[in-house]
Amino acid sequence: DPETQPMMVPLKSDLVEHCWQALDGKLDSATTDWDERTSIGVVLAAGGYPDDYNKGDVISGLDSADNVSTKIFHAGTAEKDGQVVTNGGRVLCACALGDSVTDAQAKAYEVVNAISWKDVYFRTDIGHRAIARENT
Repeated sequence: DPETQPMMVPLKSDLVEHCWQALDGKLDSATTDWDERTSIGVVLAAGGYPDDYNKGDVISGLDSADNVSTKIFHAGTAEKDGQVVTNGGRVLCACALGDSVTDAQAKAYEVVNAISWKDVYFRTDIGHRAIARENT
């Protein structure tokens, strides 16, 4: 879920362990460790989404999130002939951690701008309201 993915990036605790604790009815006594930095996520969608969109377009630039402050979540992707290709409407979510919303946004859009495929679409206003509040 693209609304959840930016919330998962700052999670430092073991998510699987928390799932087991929830299944055992012990989540109320669990301790969760979070990175205190701000997180933000930008969805990269196939052109035409949510209506008619192409599948099978080769995605380049996926290695752009090779650090501890950024992560790319795959949603509508598949592997074909050793390459990652589009296979759905919401294809990827580029997430980043930053010391401020402005910093997280800049890092997320660095990743977004490094990724490409035919007719990729993404919003350019993610985080703008939070940045406005941050600047007042």
